[in-house]
This record gives sequence, C-alpha cells and structure tokens, in this order.
Amino acid sequence: MLNEAVNLENSPGADGEPERRVRDRGATERAILAAAKGLLAEEGFQNFGINAVARRAGCDKQLIYRYYGGLDGLVEAIGADLGTWVKDRIPEDAGGMFLLTYGDLMERLSLLLLDALRNDPLMRRILAWEISENTEQVRRLSEARSKALALWLERMRGSLAPPKGVDPTAVNAVIIAAIQHLVLAAAAGGQCAGLSLKTSKDWEKAATALKRIVRGVYG
Repeated sequence: MLNEAVNLENSPGADGEPERRVRDRGATERAILAAAKGLLAEEGFQNFGINAVARRAGCDKQLIYRYYGGLDGLVEAIGADLGTWVKDRIPEDAGGMFLLTYGDLMERLSLLLLDALRNDPLMRRILAWEISENTEQVRRLSEARSKALALWLERMRGSLAPPKGVDPTAVNAVIIAAIQHLVLAAAAGGQCAGLSLKTSKDWEKAATALKRIVRGVYG
C-alpha cells in the first residue's frame, strides 16, 4: 500500500533542518494501475470507480486524477498495458522452435495464447466482456488486446506465408475464438462440450487437438 502523504512530510535531518522526502511518482502510478487491474479482474466494471481503486492502491483519489486524468485515462492505461502483456506472455522468440512455415508460427502462437489466457483472470474477464457488454470501456480494452496480438503476428510472420487457397484471417479468427472459448468454459464449469478441462492432462489433450487443427489447415 502507498500513502503518498507520508512522502511529502518534513522530517528533521542530521543537522536539525527539515528534510523533504522525494515523492516516488512512478511507484504510485504502478500501484494505482495494479490496483485497477486487480479490481477489474475480481469485480468487473460494476464496482470499478475512482474511490474503489484509490482504496485498493492505498492512495488519495486525487492522485488518480493527477496522474491518469480520471477513470477514462486509467482505462486507457490498462489498454496500453495489454500491449506489454502480449510481449511478456507471448514472447517474440522461437523458444527453440524453428519457425520454417506459417503452420509452425500459428502452432506456437496458439499454444502460447492458450497458456497465457489460462493464467490471467483479467484477460478472461475482458474476453467475457467482449461477447456480453457493448460499452466504450470494453471496446477500448478489446481493441488494444486485438491490436497487440495482430502486431505480434505481423512482426513474427516475416516472409512466412500461408498455403495458397487458405484465408488466414478467417482461419486464425476461428482458431483464436476456439482458444478463448475453451478458456472461458474451463473457468466457468471446468469443461467444454464434454471435454474436461480441470487437470494438466486435460489441457494436454486440448493442446494436442489444437495443434492437429492448425496443422490440418496450414501443414
């Protein structure tokens, strides 16, 4: 927790003169952003407000206005942070895998995305909102995530091309939709269409099926 008021108080130094402590604005901003993300992941937009975020961050709510311009600015910051999420969870390296074909690339992306979404409650929230809520805030977060993922694919693709006659935009949309639905269904009920999604072995089955689908289309 942060209490920025403490950072501003005067305290006597060694010579008896007051010392003015330096405010750590960066730490405060990070605490606010982390608090906002945690609140969204746990409770959604229904209880997402300046006061709630300030309480969780342990700071004065005026700092949220000062540093982020209010709630809209905070949502924008969360959206920008999703670009970092893609880089952190879906690294731009081959991980020891030789990406010789477009199929290699899509297999790696699919498996990394499946694992990343399974382990991120906020991203699962955003996915659920995308199909259930049509608000400006949700659209911002959805667009930021989609843009970051598209940029990842573009950077990694290089000269790799899908097989002739395959519409990669349509196919990739279906693959990503399947991954997202598996993750959401698992979080809600631990299964999807009769496939149990509770243990590591269950998820290995899902990953194997996903690879076969990708390879069936892209080779």
